[in-house]
Amino acid sequence: MAKAKRYQKILLALDFHEDNQSVIDVATDMQELYGAELHIVHVNEPLGMAYAADGVSWGDQVYALEASIRKESVKKINETAASLKLKEEQTHLLEGRPSTRIHELCEQENFDLIVLGTHGQSGLQLLLGSTANSVLHGAGCDVLAVRIQ
Repeated sequence: MAKAKRYQKILLALDFHEDNQSVIDVATDMQELYGAELHIVHVNEPLGMAYAADGVSWGDQVYALEASIRKESVKKINETAASLKLKEEQTHLLEGRPSTRIHELCEQENFDLIVLGTHGQSGLQLLLGSTANSVLHGAGCDVLAVRIQ
């Protein structure tokens, strides 16, 4: 009797730091192992709401920085998608709180595995929680956290 494929649709969540290659490698290994469909996601967290307020002189600078980050995110997600030979519908560039937006996308698109990187937080970062931890604790599917050294 043939065994059913455990993972059919994998979501690779990237933060576009320089150390993402190991996470990409694990996700593509899982894709090949299971013959799964791979998608990538990046979520831009809006700075404007947290740091810009009416009457604050540097508010425009925050919005300009946010626009620059968005532009760079588009470039990086397109480059990554091209290197992985993904179609446009397999790339997701979202805005908002990363864990929330990833959970919503997983529910809408029926992913059965999320692959993301973790730096193994400690101290204050551990108390505040990491994106990987937030994704793990609210996901409706399996989450593979790849340790980044």
